[in-house]
Amino acid sequence: MTPRQWVMAASLGIVTSWAVAAGAQRPQTNLPLDPPRERGTSITPAYEGWYANPDGGFSMLIGYYNRNTKEALDIPVGPNNRIEPGAPDQGQPTHFEIGRQWGVFVVKVPKDFGTRTVTWTIVSNGEAQSVPFTLNKGYPVSPYKELGMGNRPPVLAFSQGGAKVTGPPVGVSASLTATVNQPVAISVWVEDPKAPGEAEAPPALLGPVAKVATVSFHKFRGPGKVTFDKGRIPVDQEGAMISAAATFDAPGDYLLRVQANDESGEGGFGFQCCWTNTYVKVTVQ
Repeated sequence: MTPRQWVMAASLGIVTSWAVAAGAQRPQTNLPLDPPRERGTSITPAYEGWYANPDGGFSMLIGYYNRNTKEALDIPVGPNNRIEPGAPDQGQPTHFEIGRQWGVFVVKVPKDFGTRTVTWTIVSNGEAQSVPFTLNKGYPVSPYKELGMGNRPPVLAFSQGGAKVTGPPVGVSASLTATVNQPVAISVWVEDPKAPGEAEAPPALLGPVAKVATVSFHKFRGPGKVTFDKGRIPVDQEGAMISAAATFDAPGDYLLRVQANDESGEGGFGFQCCWTNTYVKVTVQ
């Protein structure tokens, strides 16, 4: 067992309590003991926290929770999917997968943002959910380096020897073209920087996981349905290339989200580190 895993296990209860408090910023229609529903229920914005940028401004790291167990929803930017103040489109998803999705986009605010708020409102199945995001002193995160053990998020490249990306999503990392109903390959080279003294193979505490990272593929925006031949791919060798094929059933412009998790798992085991999200643009003809 590495020291990192002991720290994560011991802190899980504290982090879980913090996360519950973060999600309870606004009253919810769904009662906490409501049984899960396959369809017809709501989507709630989720605030992972904020971090400082080199220019003196700040980034708010945001995800969401789709309570439906079988119903993914497409909600275009507008009255039912808006961020305020400012333009309603601030980079949020328009496709909402089931379950909890972590750190899928970032809203940047200036260094003089102070005590102001940014609010994301999602109206799904007739129910509105709004959560305000602030630079509250209780919500700082360190997505590029876990402060306890020095863990860092996986590093991705979309061509061999190409530009590398890591941490929260900050832009489009690759652009592809495709044809309707014809699969297009998305190839990714994957690394996971190790903290000093960290063992290469993770212990059994968190169950069987890939030695380097697990890469998953997601629709983020686009006019039609996207299917992946491999939704999740374990990476067992440092610097290895993995590939998934995406197929689109309608023409138009799409954004896909590519996520890489190391052994800290979904949501960084509650630490908001260490995973990487980035976007791939696909123009489908």
